[in-house]
Amino acid sequence: MIPSSGITETATAPGTVTSTSTENERIEMTREVDEEEEEEKIRRQKKLEEALEAKSLRRIISAYLNYPEAAEEDLNKWERSYRKLSPAHKALVPHYALKFQRLRRCISTNSYFIFNMLQAFEPPVDLSQDLDDGCEDTNLDCAPHEKYILDERHDSSCQPALTNNCRHKEESKRIHDSEFQKKEANDPSPMNHSEDPRNNDERNDCDGGHLNHDHGNASVSSHDWLDPSLQTHVPLVDVDKVRCIIRNIVRDWAAEGQRERDQCYKPILDELDSLFPDRQKKSTPPSCLVPGAGLGRLALEISCLGFISQGNEFSYYMMICSSFILNYAQVPNEWTIYPWIHSNCNSLSDNDQLRPVSIPDIHPASAGITEGFSMCGGDFVEVYNESCQAGMWDAVVTCFFIDTAHNIIEYIETISKILKDGGVWINLGPLLYHFADTYGLGNEMSIELSLEDVKRVASQYGFEIEKERTIETTYTTNPRSMMQNRYYAAFWTMRKKCAKTT
Repeated sequence: MIPSSGITETATAPGTVTSTSTENERIEMTREVDEEEEEEKIRRQKKLEEALEAKSLRRIISAYLNYPEAAEEDLNKWERSYRKLSPAHKALVPHYALKFQRLRRCISTNSYFIFNMLQAFEPPVDLSQDLDDGCEDTNLDCAPHEKYILDERHDSSCQPALTNNCRHKEESKRIHDSEFQKKEANDPSPMNHSEDPRNNDERNDCDGGHLNHDHGNASVSSHDWLDPSLQTHVPLVDVDKVRCIIRNIVRDWAAEGQRERDQCYKPILDELDSLFPDRQKKSTPPSCLVPGAGLGRLALEISCLGFISQGNEFSYYMMICSSFILNYAQVPNEWTIYPWIHSNCNSLSDNDQLRPVSIPDIHPASAGITEGFSMCGGDFVEVYNESCQAGMWDAVVTCFFIDTAHNIIEYIETISKILKDGGVWINLGPLLYHFADTYGLGNEMSIELSLEDVKRVASQYGFEIEKERTIETTYTTNPRSMMQNRYYAAFWTMRKKCAKTT
């Protein structure tokens, strides 16, 4: 006799489907439907994000294209004021009419540089996308997001500077490839390399690509999005950002900016040089990340010291310009700009205000860079907070950067996360928190710590201060202006030990 197992078996006629089987199939079908719906939602959200990014980028390009018109409006206002003078008063400044003519020529020269810069730019997204196309699903939030509209923020798109095309491994962040010109350190001609110049560096995956471009001829390539009839009018604050970029060009890429670079960049470069004295002897150079790299000069100088240097920049205004200078400059002093024409205040003379500035002061491709130099676009925390970035960097350099955060603690946490044990954080800058005086945006977050609190928080993330001092400096200041805004910037070297918090 076979003992009873306590399980009752029920005979089922051939071809009969049990209720259990039916229920399992129903559950499976429901699961598949849910997965398809989730995939469709993700697809629509991705399409919306791309449309938002395209809208933001169109606005930035329009700001650049609106520069000559906005500058002309300012000039017209100055002329109207001059015409209101009495004949006797006009006779005291007879050169003013000539000054206005000179100003128009300066505006034209700046506009020529800007247009050639835009000609070289290859948008990482399709600018013809219509935002309405992504809003068919009423369940999606189609209101303009501050990430794209207010601060010109965009998803991460790695843009190589004098290296091959670069993208981060995490594809879920919707990273776009863009073609940029490849140049060897001693050869200004574009070259196409299929191998990763960083020798399979784990920080990035790269694939080759190059773009031949003669920027001396503005008609070389045709971009529909540069058609003046398609540009939109933007707020004057957007055009002010273009003027700010022109001043930043002087800081980073003109001989006139050397004094500021000596104040801000030289202490950082000297510190890196002393902290890594044997870097040339190692098979793999030490790696250095520069968040808030701006127009790329500091990141390039670090590369020239013998580091695998990567600049990270958030603003498309900056990225468009830095890519042009880094990748398309053919000789030193190739371009002329007039950076100080936009204000009549605090000028010693008209000649000072209208003086030309030649850029770039060096040829970036011939500067002696180390293989692996790149510029990566995107929000610092979003790009580098991925697990693949943890403990990947020997050094992080921040210059006039940490006060750009909504939450400076998050910046410090990310810097600690991506540094190797024993890695160094070198910082120079003030604490002029960018979102401290944001009016009309009640939900705008701004954490504004004192310097003492910043150092206390850093210690909780495993940092120990090795060096600390104050450096007096200016930032994009006209060296011949009667008004000079000066910062007493905090400069420190911190070394990452064992983090006390997670």
